[in-house]
Amino acid sequence: MRKPRKRTFEELVQENKLQLLKDQAALDKIEERLEKRLGKAE
Repeated sequence: MRKPRKRTFEELVQENKLQLLKDQAALDKIEERLEKRLGKAE
């Protein structure tokens, strides 16, 4: 049996990005947090 190939950091980031883009609830949460941070910066 072969050992599974370890994924690079870039591959993990890309996979995570694709998952987030498919998850509307997670996108909404991120957007909400960004708006709070940007509001404090102004």
